[in-house]
Amino acid sequence: MCSLKRTKIALDSLGCKLNQAETELLARQLAEAGYGLVPSADKADVYILNTCTVTHIADRKSRHLLRQAHRQNPDARLVAIGCYAERSPQELAQIEGVGLVLGNEQKPHLLRRLQESGCLSHPSSVQTSCHYNGCRTRAFIKVQDGCHDFCAYCIVPLVRRREESVPVDQIVAEVRQRVAGGGKEVVLTGTEIGSYSYERVNLKELLERILAETNVVRLRLSSLQPQEISPELLGLWHDNRLCPHFHLSLQSGSDAVLGRMKRRYITTDYQRAVSLIREVVPEVAITTDVMVGFPGETETEFQESFSFCRQVDFARIHVFPYSLRQETEAAHLPHQVEDKVKKQRSQKMLALAEESAQDFRRRFLGRTMLVLWEKQAGGIWSGLTNNYIKVYTKSNKDLTNQLLLVKLLEVKGDGVWGEIAKCSPSSPGS
Repeated sequence: MCSLKRTKIALDSLGCKLNQAETELLARQLAEAGYGLVPSADKADVYILNTCTVTHIADRKSRHLLRQAHRQNPDARLVAIGCYAERSPQELAQIEGVGLVLGNEQKPHLLRRLQESGCLSHPSSVQTSCHYNGCRTRAFIKVQDGCHDFCAYCIVPLVRRREESVPVDQIVAEVRQRVAGGGKEVVLTGTEIGSYSYERVNLKELLERILAETNVVRLRLSSLQPQEISPELLGLWHDNRLCPHFHLSLQSGSDAVLGRMKRRYITTDYQRAVSLIREVVPEVAITTDVMVGFPGETETEFQESFSFCRQVDFARIHVFPYSLRQETEAAHLPHQVEDKVKKQRSQKMLALAEESAQDFRRRFLGRTMLVLWEKQAGGIWSGLTNNYIKVYTKSNKDLTNQLLLVKLLEVKGDGVWGEIAKCSPSSPGS
């Protein structure tokens, strides 16, 4: 039985930056409708989790968070939305406390569905601020959804079926809104943003519109494919508001494995894209995703992938073992790699990832760079440079959402320790 006074909502998001962008938008919509956003399930009347299903580990995290929320607050209404909810709603509906499961197609109607169910009352006053933790510094804005590439391992085309791009004017208006609200950095995200196309406007032309028609201080792209890199696109990076950071998905450095994955490039295409970026964009960070243990991956093919990653010299590598998704083509390929072998290869690739990341960070020691400070824990603040180096410093001041010059002193953990410079930049984007 639902309470008559349910106006406090907590939101969580798992998985990709697109999920984060969608959760931010939901948070803003709920806040504008007058609902109070609280930081955790134990203070909420309704707890909403935007789920991920790209791997079995993502599924497990989704179930864990929902069960944890129920333990913390048995009276809260639990709502599961997103990709796992799209793929297997019945699994989530069986979790104790879960009262509503909505897939991606139904996600835009979440507020109406909650109100119609009686588990959200209509608030007595309208609020204007967004207290969801994703709304304060770096704004994630969805520009595109859906993918029809059907790589052999990927579940995404099956849970985000409709391929569509957000209208240009709507994106520009949202960027302006985030900037007017104090946002310093905007991250454009989607399932496949390189395929953005709205009324014959492509990604390059969208970026031109944003740069020309907004005062955004930093503009970052979430991810691109190597075949989408062109001299025309890279020419926009003469505007230093575009962050010198490219996330180029690799998946494997073996041409044979890329072929079985049904990726649309080979390693020479990838290397060509990397070389072009580095010629045009100085001090650029190139980050990537690498899968190990794809069905049929031999030791020789893994070594090819490992050597290619070392050669490219990435700033950051996200390493993950192949995860069987029953609905995909790869699930039915012969020669599935044993978990023990996947673990060994993951560990070796992770060691290379750490070595590469440390090397990249060391190149900038002694430099003074602008850092956008985001959050703090125990008096230690963390933030990002425009080329995606995480920086830490100690301060008793509130640095949230401040863009400050910082001298980078030494490598620390997954980032660099810095000291805030005494002088201030002449303008926020300088």
